[in-house]
Amino acid sequence: MTAFTRLPSSALRLTGADRLDFVQSQMTNNLKAAPTPGMVPACFLNHKGQIEFFAHIYKREGDVYLHLAEHQAPALAARFRKYIIFDAVEVQDVTDQLATLHVWSETVPGWETAGAAVQSFELGGGTVLAGRIDRSGTPGLDLHYLRQHEAALLTALNAEELPFADLEAARVRAGISDVTQDGWAGLLPQEVGLDSAMSYRKGCYVGQEIMARLEARGNTRYHLTQVRGEALPAHADILLGGKLVGRTGSSVGDVALARIRKDLPPDAVLEVGGVAARLETPAVSAG
Repeated sequence: MTAFTRLPSSALRLTGADRLDFVQSQMTNNLKAAPTPGMVPACFLNHKGQIEFFAHIYKREGDVYLHLAEHQAPALAARFRKYIIFDAVEVQDVTDQLATLHVWSETVPGWETAGAAVQSFELGGGTVLAGRIDRSGTPGLDLHYLRQHEAALLTALNAEELPFADLEAARVRAGISDVTQDGWAGLLPQEVGLDSAMSYRKGCYVGQEIMARLEARGNTRYHLTQVRGEALPAHADILLGGKLVGRTGSSVGDVALARIRKDLPPDAVLEVGGVAARLETPAVSAG
């Protein structure tokens, strides 16, 4: 039976003639190159190139829709308004109107498996915006819908609900990065597996100069990987011989995501919150 999980979410909607140019000038990926409808993952950086926000950004005929983690929309909206000067852009927080769930597969009535990665269709008497996203190690669908249609949508979906903790466990084991859940805000995107959220061939944006320097240099000192050990703590310092070499993100059981130095030997004996740990194969996915 198909499974779904409700996502703790917030959302913004941008309208106005300059909406696409404006958001393009704020984020790391190239939304203009996406089809309509289409979607790209992207970061919003500060002037030092450090992550402030991560979003899945949908390009549609009449608007730009940004799906964010829970409680993120007000702060990103405030940032947008700070940069709007003469731009014809309106920013609306639609968190109270819209909700999102993730289906753990592409088995959804109305979804065309051979179709585009972003589709809109009727489900449960309302229009659903769906995007193909891998949150568990297997591509599934994020469904964005009006909260008022939720009961009818869930009936039409006819799927088993799994708790968010189950989805998080699958994400960590699959090595998929999540800025909010892993606590990566304030870090460089390339250090935490967010390469898919980057475009080095688009126009200028906040933090672009730092990204260009990193591209020219060819690498960063840190990368995203997994570490293994018994009952590893989340969001804890990683030590090698008493020296700080990284930090864990989220953890589940014996595995944790980690931002860690690239120059460590593969057989390094690490310590995470007093627990012995070892390195795993680097992960490179963005959630």
